Amino acid sequence: MEINNPNPSKMDRKFIERNRRIQMKALYSKLNSLVPHHSSREAISLPDQLDEATNYIKSLKANLERMKEMKHGLRGLEERANTSRSYGSKSPQIQIQEIGSSLAIALNTGFNSQFIFNETIRIVHEERAEVVNANFSVVDDDTVFHTIHLKIGEPSAAARISQRLNKFVHDADASNKY
Repeated sequence: MEINNPNPSKMDRKFIERNRRIQMKALYSKLNSLVPHHSSREAISLPDQLDEATNYIKSLKANLERMKEMKHGLRGLEERANTSRSYGSKSPQIQIQEIGSSLAIALNTGFNSQFIFNETIRIVHEERAEVVNANFSVVDDDTVFHTIHLKIGEPSAAARISQRLNKFVHDADASNKY
């Protein structure tokens, strides 16, 4: 005896709904795999997974905006640096202070004078001093203030470092004037 299904459209709807649920589960799983997780091994409920994905996407968007602003700011700095002369209009100045077994270096340079800072660090490394901290501040459109803190191994190194750095900055200033 053959059984006729009195309502074939009801079976079609069940089949379609089942396939939709399977597809949605696969999509949720794919979305969840793209979100970085904490070290928790617990199963996370679907609403929590969606909240986590939403928060992650929002944080990515905020990071993107912050990076765009940073890029814009750096491009502005680069454009200003390209319009400056080789060392900027400001002559480099250096002050070195010995404090026990360490040195504190204050270096004022023009805006476009990364070379002077790099050479200063190179000289320090050649003298086998350890850079403990180095940072800079942009004071105005044409002045950068660098501070470098060093730890020196031997007392005579302080005098050699001071002599070499003063000579280098003086020579850099003299070559900038011509």
